Amino acid sequence: MTLANEALKLNSAWRRRHTKARQLPALFLMTDPIRLPDPLPVLRRLPSGAGVIFRCYADGADAPGRLALARRIRTACRARRQVLLIAGDDALAHRVRADGIHLAEWRLARGGWKRGQARARRGLITGAAHGPAALHLARRAGIDAVLLAPVFATQSHPGAKVIGRLRFAMLARRGPLPVYALGGIGPATVRRLRGSGAGGLAGIGGFGGPQT
Repeated sequence: MTLANEALKLNSAWRRRHTKARQLPALFLMTDPIRLPDPLPVLRRLPSGAGVIFRCYADGADAPGRLALARRIRTACRARRQVLLIAGDDALAHRVRADGIHLAEWRLARGGWKRGQARARRGLITGAAHGPAALHLARRAGIDAVLLAPVFATQSHPGAKVIGRLRFAMLARRGPLPVYALGGIGPATVRRLRGSGAGGLAGIGGFGGPQT
């Protein structure tokens, strides 16, 4: 059993319930400048069709390095037919010709991103949510998918209140928007998501890096 295989099973089950929905990646690798400073080795172990969300908010003197890394990831994704989204920087997404953008929870309530350069290219739009209110906003915003977190205890946010399997399943099944499980996803927890209605999995680790 691998997390990629479990993600594919969850995604396949979701698509059987939503036969007319857009085909989306079964899993998303989320980059992290601290915990996963070089995502390329992990990316290369992901299956074709997987998604990568590039998260690197450095600016000023670090901006050239961020652009160079984004371009390297774009090249690797194209070679493996993977989907690249850029988080928090629509201009960077446009510059590297990413496949779309990932929205922070606070942006879901605002409509400005709909007029951005990345959206103008009709790219894939995902968003972050940490509870039912944000999930409701995501559904109203008309985005393509949402990453709901933290489902389980996670190193990224130690001590944060977790959603848990039962509540996640309840929220994931409320509407047609695919909901990806994020937070604490690993071999010890992924089996608990079977039958939850998740559209797939997302994480920093578990796919080859440190566990999320």
